[in-house]
Amino acid sequence: MKLKGKVALITGGTSGIGKATAELFLKEGAKVVIGGRDQNKGKRAVRELKQEGNNIFFVQADVSKSKDAQNIVMETIKCYKKLDILFNNAGVELLASIVDTREEDLDKVIDIDLKGTFLVSKYAIQELEKQRGVIVNHSSGAGLVGGPGIGAYSAAKGGVVMLTKSMAAELAPYIRVNCICPGYIKTPMHDRAEGKDETFDTRIIPKVVPLGRIGKPEDVAYAVLFLVSDKASYITGAALPIDGGLTSIRSREA
Repeated sequence: MKLKGKVALITGGTSGIGKATAELFLKEGAKVVIGGRDQNKGKRAVRELKQEGNNIFFVQADVSKSKDAQNIVMETIKCYKKLDILFNNAGVELLASIVDTREEDLDKVIDIDLKGTFLVSKYAIQELEKQRGVIVNHSSGAGLVGGPGIGAYSAAKGGVVMLTKSMAAELAPYIRVNCICPGYIKTPMHDRAEGKDETFDTRIIPKVVPLGRIGKPEDVAYAVLFLVSDKASYITGAALPIDGGLTSIRSREA
């Protein structure tokens, strides 16, 4: 029960890494609010997560909109009276060359992945300061290294890394701020990105990932749990790769 008595807000919490983290937090004694744009997915996630306890509810929110970002924080306080943990997990992917990237798609990925992280944090800071709370932002391995076809996505996620470091410096010593940088994780987002190649997970990943397998959402959730726990009380401003060693090597033949 590492999080007993804690209140956590998880954006993008209806599937994948966000949902796995919500489930783990509930098991560890936290009260949890999950956010997402799709109300039906939110209701379904709450039904499934209630198996871990009743301290879970959903707020519909598009974090790229200032009003929604502010509202999800207000609803959390209204329900649980405080906020200890913010996991800025909401994000969208974009796979396209620079030439083929449409302006509206560039705006979308930056607005949700980077601006959304900024906005929810902005409105949560005052409440987190009261509890000497913790923020974890979701960047990506693509925020640490570039690659073909991910220019806009890498720009947004790289921005999250530097936003994290600036927030850590600005908000210390009252709020710790770190970010996670996952690699290939088996989530709906991953399946959308790599779905054209049904053998990608079994044929390509073992060749390019040193640990030889794709990650599970739970692999990331446990890292987030560590970062928000008292065990990480002297860690702030870090960008933690959770990628099986993918970003630790210069190149590897696929």
